[in-house]
Amino acid sequence: MTTVSHSGARTRATARAAATTAVRADAGAIALAVLRITTGFVFLWAFLDKAFGLGYATKAANAWINGGSPTKGFLSRVAVGPFESTFHAMAGAWWADWLFMLGLLAIGIAVIAGIGLRPAAIAGTLVMLLMWAAEWPLAQFTSAGEPSMSTNPIVDYHIIYAAALIAVALTGAGATWGLGRRWATLPVIRDHAWLR
Repeated sequence: MTTVSHSGARTRATARAAATTAVRADAGAIALAVLRITTGFVFLWAFLDKAFGLGYATKAANAWINGGSPTKGFLSRVAVGPFESTFHAMAGAWWADWLFMLGLLAIGIAVIAGIGLRPAAIAGTLVMLLMWAAEWPLAQFTSAGEPSMSTNPIVDYHIIYAAALIAVALTGAGATWGLGRRWATLPVIRDHAWLR
């Protein structure tokens, strides 16, 4: 009789542990989906604001559709770091504007939809690292002698966004509240897992 009751208690404990693990896994999947969608919206919003001049970071007069350059203002004001002259040379170039805007749009849509998370994470991380380098938070002062805007010389919001992109890509976060599962069944995606 004691053996039966211990066995029953073990079975109930195992069932409770499995249920708790399932709840934690579901909560983790939901948390990653929320991280994925909000991070994707950061990129999509930047595209929309720069394209249409919604008045947050970009005024309507400077909107891309009104002839404004999405890269000129930011890159021409780079005042510190070893890539200062490189960024100044890129500022306002048609190819830089197009690459930047198409990148923001593609990354935003892919990450929100939960598809192509690996290529989106690579592209988004590259964009974030380039923007980090343009602000060069390692410098305490800009070349004009002004204090740097960064409060942390290594990990700023660019690095956090890059880490978020990498996390959602590596965990397959597109399967929850996204099209990731359906995307993974496409023949080309099955044959080329790096496109997931």
